[in-house]
Amino acid sequence: MKTLLVAAAALIDRDGRVLLAQRPEGKNMAGLWEFPGGKVEEGERPEDALIRELKEELTIDVTAACLAPFVFASHTYDDFHLLMPLYVCRKWDGIPQAVEGQVLKWVFPRDMRDYPMPPADLPLIPHLMDLL
Repeated sequence: MKTLLVAAAALIDRDGRVLLAQRPEGKNMAGLWEFPGGKVEEGERPEDALIRELKEELTIDVTAACLAPFVFASHTYDDFHLLMPLYVCRKWDGIPQAVEGQVLKWVFPRDMRDYPMPPADLPLIPHLMDLL
């Protein structure tokens, strides 16, 4: 079974809310809410992939110094295994804007269970609740 490495960010605003993005129609797991991020390409560091994805998906600029490794998800789906480091980020340049058709929402960790999420993301919620 193939292992897929995906880097994700818990972007945290001044109020202690985390940005969630809803997967758009036509994508795998459409309608589910997730942490922004994306696939790590061959030869790419997870931090670099995350910086690239946040620029592409949300038009924000993040530096590696502002990405703090936090926790990771390890989950087996039907056709691949997902390994996803989640980084905490409290500082970025720009205002997150959805450019790939996704819906964005700032959510307190205690309310995240109200948003359907991929199975790999669910175990991350208690860690964010403890942090915030």
